[in-house]
Amino acid sequence: MNILVLNCGSSSIKYQLLNIESQRLFAKGVVEKVGLKGSFLKHKKENGDKVKLEGEVIDHLTGIEYLLGVLISKEHGCISQLSEINAVGHRMVHGGERFQGSCLITEETLKDFKACIPLAPLHNPANLKGVRAMQHLLPDVPQVAVFDTAFHQTMPAYAYMYALPYSLYKKYGIRRYGFHGTSHYYVARRACEILGVPIESMKIITCHLGNGTSMAAIKNGKSIDTSMGLTPVEGLIMGTRTGDMDLGVLTYVMEKEELNITVASTLVNKHSGMLGVTGVSSDMREIEKEAEAGNERAILGLDMFRYRIKKYIGAYSAALGGLDLLIFTGGIGENDPVTREKCCTEMEYLGLVFDHQKNSGVKGKEMMLSKQESRVKVMTIPTNEELVIAEHTYRIISELSVMPD
Repeated sequence: MNILVLNCGSSSIKYQLLNIESQRLFAKGVVEKVGLKGSFLKHKKENGDKVKLEGEVIDHLTGIEYLLGVLISKEHGCISQLSEINAVGHRMVHGGERFQGSCLITEETLKDFKACIPLAPLHNPANLKGVRAMQHLLPDVPQVAVFDTAFHQTMPAYAYMYALPYSLYKKYGIRRYGFHGTSHYYVARRACEILGVPIESMKIITCHLGNGTSMAAIKNGKSIDTSMGLTPVEGLIMGTRTGDMDLGVLTYVMEKEELNITVASTLVNKHSGMLGVTGVSSDMREIEKEAEAGNERAILGLDMFRYRIKKYIGAYSAALGGLDLLIFTGGIGENDPVTREKCCTEMEYLGLVFDHQKNSGVKGKEMMLSKQESRVKVMTIPTNEELVIAEHTYRIISELSVMPD
C-alpha cells in the first residue's frame, strides 16, 4: 500500500510518499511559505536527487496540488499517476480528550476535531486545511488522522491535572496533553527492538530535542508523564519557547510592560527560550559556535537548556520507580554529542555509565552510548514519525476494509 503522509503547518506542508509493506520511501519534501511571498517546494527522491522549485503557493490547497503534480511529473516524479496513492495519513496536532488513538477521517471525526481548535489554534486549523485539500483533490482516497497527543492519553489523572479549580478542567478541558507522541512512541519501540527486549517490561525516558523539545516517561510501553502541557510552551527550554516558568513572572511582566494577552502569548512562544536568553539565535548550532567563542549569554543558555533536561531525567526516574533506558532523538538529540554528554555526566547514581568516547562521533544514527557495564542503557535513535503515521494509516484502513479498488 502506497501512503502519502502529510504534516500541514500554518505556512508549510511536509510530505512523504512510502510503501508500508516494503517501507520503501519514494520521495519526501516540504512546501514552504504557504500564503507568503517567496514560496518554494523542496523535493527529494529515493535515489537522492533533489530539486527546489519556486512558485506562488497561495494556500494549502494550491500547495498540495503542487506537490501532487511533482510526485507524478516525468522529470521529478516517483509514481506515474495519482491513483497509485492508496491512502493519506495526516499528522494532527491536538486531539484533546476526544481522540484516544488514530482514526479514519469522516465528517463526524472532523466535527470533533474542530471542537479541539481552541486547544491548538495555530496548528489544528492548518491540519484541517490539509484534510480538506485532499478531499477535494483525491476524494475517493481514504484518510486517517494520527494525533500527537494520543500516545500520552494513558497518563494518570494525577500526572495530567493542574492545580486549578476543577471546574476549569470540566468546562475547558484544561489539563496536560503532551505532544511529539508519535516520536516518543517510535523511538521507544525501535530501541527495544534493537535490544531484543519487550517494551512492556521496560522503564524508559525519551528525550525529543529539537527547536521544540519534550520528554516522556514510558512504563510498560505506555506514557505515564510528559513535559509539554496543555500547549507546547511547558516543560524544557526550547528554541523560542520559555518552558517551565513561574506564572507570576508572566503576570508581572504583563503589568510592567502593559502587554495584552496576544502580545504576552507571542513573548513566551516566539521571543523567549534559547533565542531570548542568548540573543543569538534559536538554532543550537549557531549558539554553540558563539559559546565556543566565549559569548557568556550563549554559554548560559546552553547550561540552562542542558540542566533542565538533566533535572527531568531525575524526576522521571523517580516517577518510573527506576530507569532501564534513556533515549535521545530529534535534531539536537540525534546530532549534538555535547548536549548528550552534559545530560549524562555524573549520573552513575542511577546506574548510568556513559561512554564519552563512543558518543563523540555519533550523529544521526542508531547507537548505544552507554558502556557495557551500565545498568541503564543510553541510546540515540533517529525519529521516524512519518513511518508511525503510515503504519497507523495502514492498520486502520485494513481493519475497516476501506481499501479503494
